[in-house]
This record gives sequence, structure tokens and C-alpha cells, in this order.
Amino acid sequence: MDKLLVTGGAGFIGSDFVHYILENTDKSVTVLDKLTYAGSLASLKDLPADRFRFVQGDICDAELVTGLFAEHDAVVHYAAESHNDNSLSGPAPFVQTNLVGTFTLLEAARATGVRFHHISTDEVYGDLELDDPERFTEHTPYNPSSPYSSTKAGSDLLVRAWVRSFGVAATISNCSNNYGPRQHVEKFIPRQITNLIDGVRPRLYGDGRNVRDWIHADDHSSAVLRILERGRIGETYLIGADGEKSNRDVVEIILQAMGRPADDYDLVTDRPGHDLRYAIDWSKLRDELDWEPTYRDFGAGIAATVAWYQENEEWWRPQKAEAEAKYATVGQ
Repeated sequence: MDKLLVTGGAGFIGSDFVHYILENTDKSVTVLDKLTYAGSLASLKDLPADRFRFVQGDICDAELVTGLFAEHDAVVHYAAESHNDNSLSGPAPFVQTNLVGTFTLLEAARATGVRFHHISTDEVYGDLELDDPERFTEHTPYNPSSPYSSTKAGSDLLVRAWVRSFGVAATISNCSNNYGPRQHVEKFIPRQITNLIDGVRPRLYGDGRNVRDWIHADDHSSAVLRILERGRIGETYLIGADGEKSNRDVVEIILQAMGRPADDYDLVTDRPGHDLRYAIDWSKLRDELDWEPTYRDFGAGIAATVAWYQENEEWWRPQKAEAEAKYATVGQ
């Protein structure tokens, strides 16, 4: 699998995967991205011209994607509408991209026989109680709670059906929350960091006790490559890094990394349907594919992420005014 097609490769985790592949392997990469607000060509700067190509286009364009599939050995499908708040205010794009788009790609995989890996989220499983000792596993029943997570759950089920019904050579991964460089400022961690750079106090939904299971984007990328190369066809693998932190904990760690008091934040009204806790059991990935995360120290990972945003204002500053106009409150 020397020639990879990456859908959504101008977005956060997609671009991280592209950088990871080009820096750590000899593979070539083509990115297919529609360049919505979440995608940026600035995230794909300074990549080797002899191994990288960019194509602007829609994953719902069957003729385009089938032609691209035929030119590649494998496809990694990152493209998705992924912001929960956006899905609550306008769910239609989520249905189109996450369901119709994935269907279109699966039909292209069916027609060409190309190896297909589908990127998904732990949010398809719903949420856990804060004091629940359990974690999500590959056998946890789906229980999505938002238009975003519902359409991602639907896309997962489409992949499983195309494997069973049509023999498509596909795998699925469901990952916990990612953080790291090149994440859009609408997202929780970069929103807090860039607000603090601008002298704005962080804000948290509700009481800030909601828990997310964090993983650095580079660890996600290394896990996806391992699944692509060694994963069993038809299988689902959960990707995590034992990174459970409450939203309040995360904000306090960011504040400390930026030299601010740990309690220098405000609480705002909770958002509708706010999931309580996500937690990933990634033992299958460890035991079957011998994968381990590299970024074990969340505080160190946050400090490095803060430094990246401080040093790369030209990347995120154009996003900021649009995001501030769009959201009156900040939190996750």
C-alpha cells in the first residue's frame, strides 16, 4: 500500500495523518478535501512535492472519487462534519457528508477493490456515568445522542454492511478526543488557548465535570497506520491513550501551562444533550496489533500544543474572527 488517498486530509486529524505518513514512511499521499471552514491548505504546507498531491472536491461526487480510488492502493476516510454544536443548529450537512458521502466512497471501494479504512468516533456509543468503572469496547452498543454522533454511527454501520454484503476490504477505528497542532479554533482546547492568548477567560459548559478521553493526534495517526497495515478486514478497533480528564481539569492544565491561575475561568449554561463521559478501552488494538501511544504525559502534550499556537498565529488568526462571531459561549 504505497499510494494512499486521504479524504478530509486538510482538516485537523486528517492533516496530522498526512504529515505523519510523509515524515515516517516512503508512501505517497493524495488528499481529497472540499475545503469547508474546517479544512485549510495552510495545514498542508511544505510537504514533499514528489509524494504529495492535493485535489479539491466533494466525497459525494461519485465520478471523481471512483477515478481517484482507481489510482491508489488504499483509502483512509477522515472527511466528516464533526462539530456537535453545529450539528444541533444545522444537521443537514451532517447527513449529507457523513452518510451520503460515506456511501459514495464505499461504492467506489466496491467498484475498484481498494483497501478502505473508515475513521470514526467514540461518540457513537453515547456516554457513561461519571462514576461508571466501565469503558467503551468494540462490543458496546451504539447509543448516539446528537445529529453528529448519529450520522457517524450510521456511517459505521454502512461500512460493516458493505464488508458483509459486498466483500469490501474495510476496517473501522473509533477514537477518543484528539488534541495537538493545526486543530480549528472552534474546538475545545485550541479555543481556550487562543482565547487566553487574546486575554479572554476560558468558559466551561455546566459545572465543567464532563469527562473526555484525550489522545494526541500523532498517536491517533500511528494507530491508524498500524490498523491499515495489520488490521483484520471487517474488524473495528478502538483507539485511546488512557487520557480521561474532566473539561475543568483540561482548562486548569491549559491555564497553568500559560502561566495563569488554575481557577481563572467562568462557567456558562450547559448545552443540550451534553454527554457526561467518554472512556476508551483500547486493549484490542494493543493486544492484536502491538500498538502503544507515545504521548503519555497529558500536561507535556498540552504545553507543546500551547507553544504551537503561540508560535503559529498566522495559521489560526484568520479563523478566529469567524469563530467568535459564530459562538457566543465557549465550552465543551
